[in-house]
Amino acid sequence: MQSMQKTPPIWIMVLVAGLSQMSETVYTPSLPEIARALHTAASMVEYTLTIYLFGMAIGVLFWGKLSDSLGRKPCIIAGLLIFIIGCIGCYFSTTITMLMISRFVQAFGGSIGSVLGQALCRDAFCGPDLSKIYATMGSALAVFPAVGPIIGGYIADNFGWINIFLFLIAFALFVCVSVVFWLPETHDVTRRKKVSAISIAQKLMLDKKVIGLGLLVAASNGILFSYFAEGSFFLIDLLGLSASKYGMSFIFIASATMLGGIVSKKLHAYVSSMTIMNFGLSVVLCSTALFSSIILITPFFTLSPLTLVLTTIILHMMTVFGICMITSNALAAALVDYRDCIGTASSLFGCFYMTGISLSTFGMGLLHNGTLFPMPLYFLTIAIFMKIIYFAMIKEKTFSVK
Repeated sequence: MQSMQKTPPIWIMVLVAGLSQMSETVYTPSLPEIARALHTAASMVEYTLTIYLFGMAIGVLFWGKLSDSLGRKPCIIAGLLIFIIGCIGCYFSTTITMLMISRFVQAFGGSIGSVLGQALCRDAFCGPDLSKIYATMGSALAVFPAVGPIIGGYIADNFGWINIFLFLIAFALFVCVSVVFWLPETHDVTRRKKVSAISIAQKLMLDKKVIGLGLLVAASNGILFSYFAEGSFFLIDLLGLSASKYGMSFIFIASATMLGGIVSKKLHAYVSSMTIMNFGLSVVLCSTALFSSIILITPFFTLSPLTLVLTTIILHMMTVFGICMITSNALAAALVDYRDCIGTASSLFGCFYMTGISLSTFGMGLLHNGTLFPMPLYFLTIAIFMKIIYFAMIKEKTFSVK
């Protein structure tokens, strides 16, 4: 581990990584209202989340390599300023096209949180400490995507959805000031060197473990963000929940995610990362199968909207509990052999799984048909895919976080 002078405060890493996650979800309670305000289809509004995730994928490809040469801190500051420009564009958007472009700019800047948040962890921690810090970060970061809809629902109901972007501007400014004054540079100047992104990409593509773990991260987050994209229409438009109550439901989902991180951290004392991941995969498969089964019987057995709302929230809590176990261990284990070029490797790996998440939300938008069936069945399909990936690409691998 590097010296304590180079160890960044955990709260700074959480803020940096959490900003983009909050931006991904804070406006989701307003998706039906945005569709009406901009006179566009529900699927087009869902694609604003897809375009955000695509912008994240492009951004992590850019910032990781640049940070290997210039350092983490200046890149984080530059990314935050670009994020603020994107938020300003969102605030003044009057068409769905303008909103999509602004969301892309916002995501490109905000992507520093994803790739450089991981790079900061890998710069400063190693061995068992890295797994533990990922579990801790996973629990803390669960707050941001979950609190986002709570804040967004409140702002939308009381001040109008457009003011959500003013909140994001203020939050980004606070993070930027915190970085300027309290974040040390974690990337050792003696290790800053030009690296070949092509050669690293080739090595990553031939690394079966990295590809398998990347697919697990992409698929797990594909479920999470497809829920953010489709869930508002599912619970608000079809089951009659208000935007603010929809947002409040994420208190329970955040709690389940944090519990997943805590349990994962505790289990490291007894079992391997691979075993914890497999347990998480089983939890996700069981919860999505049960969710699909309940929705499929609704044409034959009448269930009240309240029953369906409670069922959806409880089973999604089970799903995110498992997902936290999967992603925290997959991210910690994926790039242990790439420490000398971790910025570039993180950016390529991040681009890979962020593209997968973007495609997942795009698929959710394509399947949207105004009924209850697409979302649970889509989640079950992804859960089955993850189990297949685990047995085909990861199960026989033995790895540790070095």
